[in-house]
Amino acid sequence: MAVGVGMGPAGGKAYPGKLTFKVMVTCIVAAMGGLIFGYDIGISGMGPAGGKAYPGKLTFKVMVTCIVAAMGGLIFGYDIGISGGVTSMAPFLKKFFPTVYKREVLDVSTNQYCKFNSPTLTMFTSSLYLAALVASFVASTVTRKLGRKLSMLTGGSLFCAGAIVNGFAQNVPMLIVGRMLLGCGIGFANQSVPLYLSEMAPYKHRGRLNIGFQMSITIGNLSANVLNYVFAMIKGGWGWRLSLGGAVVPALIFIIGSVTLPDTPNSLIERGKHEEAKRRLQIIRGVANVDEELDDLVIASDNSKKVEHPWLNLLKRKYRPHLMFALFIPFFQQLSGMNVIMFYAPVLFKTIGFGDTASLMSAVITGLVNCLATIVSIVCVDKLGRRILFFWGGTQMFISQVVIAVAIGLKFGIQGNPTELPRWYAGGVVAFICLFVAGFAWSWGPLGWLVPSEIFPLEIRSAAQSINVSTNMLFTFFIAQIFLPMLCSFKFGLFIFFGFFVAVMTVFIYLFLPETKNIPIEEMNQVWAKHWYWKRFVSDTTDQSYGRGGIEMGKGDQS
Repeated sequence: MAVGVGMGPAGGKAYPGKLTFKVMVTCIVAAMGGLIFGYDIGISGMGPAGGKAYPGKLTFKVMVTCIVAAMGGLIFGYDIGISGGVTSMAPFLKKFFPTVYKREVLDVSTNQYCKFNSPTLTMFTSSLYLAALVASFVASTVTRKLGRKLSMLTGGSLFCAGAIVNGFAQNVPMLIVGRMLLGCGIGFANQSVPLYLSEMAPYKHRGRLNIGFQMSITIGNLSANVLNYVFAMIKGGWGWRLSLGGAVVPALIFIIGSVTLPDTPNSLIERGKHEEAKRRLQIIRGVANVDEELDDLVIASDNSKKVEHPWLNLLKRKYRPHLMFALFIPFFQQLSGMNVIMFYAPVLFKTIGFGDTASLMSAVITGLVNCLATIVSIVCVDKLGRRILFFWGGTQMFISQVVIAVAIGLKFGIQGNPTELPRWYAGGVVAFICLFVAGFAWSWGPLGWLVPSEIFPLEIRSAAQSINVSTNMLFTFFIAQIFLPMLCSFKFGLFIFFGFFVAVMTVFIYLFLPETKNIPIEEMNQVWAKHWYWKRFVSDTTDQSYGRGGIEMGKGDQS
C-alpha cells in the first residue's frame, strides 16, 4: 500500500510528480466558477409566485425539522463514497478479491483500463442498488399507511444493521448480505425523505429545503472520501473495516433524527388525524389561519382514498406526465455518468495514473467540489427555477465530458499506458472532472430528487415516488454493474457515451419540463394543464390562473 501522494499505481508505471496543493486549489477554484455565476443569476432571477398564496412563513422549527430529516441523505452519500474507496485498497482486494489484486499488482501486461474488471467486484458494489429497488416498493406501502416518519426510521435501522455486518465481514457472501441490508435502508430513506421535505416545507421555500437531502448526500460522500484517505494509511491493512463499519455513524444520526421528527400534515390527514394535522400545520406555518391549505389537503386526501389501486391509477391518461418524469428523470440522472464517477473515483484515478493515496485524495477533491457546488441549487432553485439549472448544468456536464474524453484519449490511447504523464496534464484532467461534478451538483443531482417529489398528486404520490426511486436504483445497479467492463471495452470513449445521454436529457428537459417553482404542491395540476405538450393529457380543473409573472412551459412557453 502506497503511503505517499506521489506514488504510482500498484500495477503500472510510477509516473513522476505529486498531487500538489496548487493543483488542489486550482481544481476547486475552477469548479466553483459555477457557484459565482449561479449565485448572481439566482439573486437577479427571482420571480413572483404562482398559484394560491397560503398564509405562513418559514419558521425556525420547520427549518430545523427539514434539516434533521434531510440527514437521511447522509447514509446514501456515505455509501457512494465508501464503496469506491475500499475497492482501491490493496488489503481489501487481497482478502476478498485476490484475482483483481494479482492483476493489479503483478500482471503488467493487462491493459490499464481493464485491471479492475471483475464480475464479483462489480456485484459487491451494485448488489446494494438491487436490494434498494425491491425495498422501495415495500417502502411505498409503509410510507402511505404508517407515515413518512416510520419509513425513515426503518431505513436508518436497516442501514445500521448492514454497516455492522460489513464491518465484521469475513468473506464475499457476508459482504453481499451487508450490502443488501444497506440497500434496503437506502430504499426506505430515498422513498420517504424527499416526500417528507416537500410536504413539510412552505411552498415558496420547498426547493431549497428539499435540496437539503442532496446536500446531505454530498456531505456523506465527502466524509466517506476523507475517511477512506485516512483509514488507508493505517498499518496492518484493516482500515477498510473502519471505512465500512463507519457507516453506523450516519445511520445512528438518521435514526435519532427520525425518532424526534413529527409526521407531516399530509400524512396525518391521509390516516384520518385531521385535528392533529391542523395543529401541526399551525405550528410549522407559524400562523393560526391555515384553513385554506388544510381544506386543500383534506380534498386531496379524500380524492386519494377513492383510488383503490394507485399503481394501476398511474397508467391513466391524466397521469401520463407524472409517470414519464418518474421514469425519465432517474433514468437520465444515472446515464449522466455521475454516480459511476463517485462510486469508482479512486479506481478511475488509479486507472489514469494516480497512486493509491493520490487517487483517494483526488476523490476527496471531487467530493468537496460536489458538496460546495450543491450550494448553488440551494441559493437559486426557488428564485431562478428548476428549468434553467437543469439546462446550464447539463451544458457544463456535456462540455466537460467531451474535454475529458479527448484529454485521456490523447495521452492514454487504447492501451492505457502513456509514456509520460506531466503533472499539469493530470491536474487538468482532475480539473475537468471537477467541472463535470460541479455541473451535476447544482442541477441534476438535487433536482433529480426535488422535481419528482413535488409533482405527484397525493392520490398517486407514494406509488409514483416508489417508481421514481426504483427506477433510480435499477439504473444505478445497471450502470454500476457494467461500468468496469465498459471502461475495459470503451476506454476513454466511455465519457463520450455518457456525454451523449447528457445532451439528450438536456433537450428533454428544455422541451417537456414546465417550471414548478413557487407552486403549492397540491396545485401542481395546473402546471401540466398549461404546458404546450402535456395539456393534451391533463385538463385544467380549476379557474385559478397562474398568470402572476407567468409559468415557463418549455418550447416557447406555449399554453
